[in-house]
Amino acid sequence: MDFVELPVNQRAVRLNHAVEQTVNRAVRARDRLRARLGLRGRAADYDDVHYEFVGGANDEMRRKHYDKSLRLLWKAEAAAPWSTFRDLGPGERAISDMAEQSLTPAEREARAHIGTPEFRELLDRTYTPRQKQAIVNVLSAIGHGEAYAWLVSASNLRDVQSSGAKAAVTMQVVEEAKHFVVMRELVQAFGVPVPRQSAWEYLLLEGVLKADGLEKFYGMNVLVETIALSIFGALAHLPGLEILRLFHLDEARHTALPQNYFKEFPMTRRQQRSRRARRRRLGMALPTLPLVLLLEEDLAVLGIDAFDFAGSVLRKVSHLAERAGFLMPSPPDVMLGRFNAIFNAYCRLTRPGHQHRDFMSADTSRDAVVARVEHGIFAGVAVTG
Repeated sequence: MDFVELPVNQRAVRLNHAVEQTVNRAVRARDRLRARLGLRGRAADYDDVHYEFVGGANDEMRRKHYDKSLRLLWKAEAAAPWSTFRDLGPGERAISDMAEQSLTPAEREARAHIGTPEFRELLDRTYTPRQKQAIVNVLSAIGHGEAYAWLVSASNLRDVQSSGAKAAVTMQVVEEAKHFVVMRELVQAFGVPVPRQSAWEYLLLEGVLKADGLEKFYGMNVLVETIALSIFGALAHLPGLEILRLFHLDEARHTALPQNYFKEFPMTRRQQRSRRARRRRLGMALPTLPLVLLLEEDLAVLGIDAFDFAGSVLRKVSHLAERAGFLMPSPPDVMLGRFNAIFNAYCRLTRPGHQHRDFMSADTSRDAVVARVEHGIFAGVAVTG
């Protein structure tokens, strides 16, 4: 694949990896000690080294329960046409025997294609070994995130009010489960090592899972889902990764969930504005910055500037957080300006001849389908599909 690979400062790359490894050992040792002492250790029963939940894949049970449940999932629009539900897509309306299936025809075709020898040959033919490893390193960060999204969305069921909200969150649980198992197969199809969670992913995702009540909406649906949205947008145009458009569409709906929920059940002024809550939201987001530094080399291999990517993510997170009522310690323009100054300072240290740039105005989504969806989100228009 002909990427325009970007230069990176190898000294900075080595330093970022060394720092990550040191922090990783420290945070994991801390949580193991807490667990032995009966305190709150790691919250997730997830084995990121083996890209599995604790207990293994158990694919037989998945086929008997998860796959079968999705095949038999009925749609209210078809079964009860007199109701107000409109939950069928155009293809499902046209093909009656698909009406009770959760996966769309495109998803089924794409997933079946992932495991075929032809698909693996396509990947080998299209990408160099280093490019394949870069794609896997970036996608696996989201793959591990999908595991936590599954857990977080399930835990949110206890906290949301109303049957409608619980139904909405239940569907997110189903979609996150689908994302995890499909993403796992996609990543493994590249045939290169899948990295463990970095320390920064660990701190970010454990922080989200341990967050109080509906603050998880900020951590997962606003922060983590926007990172996923941005990665899918940056990669969905690449050969073999077209299925990421479907992931992207799901994530778009997920980012809208907090705003829609709080229209019916608004946060109190204290929940929105307390200094403690604002600081916690900022603290939850901070591990994303060293995570971007850690991924800088892999993104550069794919022709993506890590700070363009980070600026795009922060701008979108700021927009969604403010729209949902998750206020931060500083107004959005002030906060983004500070992060932009930090990014430029880092680039002056590691990129010879760097000129000041407004990273916060960048957008790394390159796919036309993705662009239309994101326009709907960030222009305040409802996303459909």
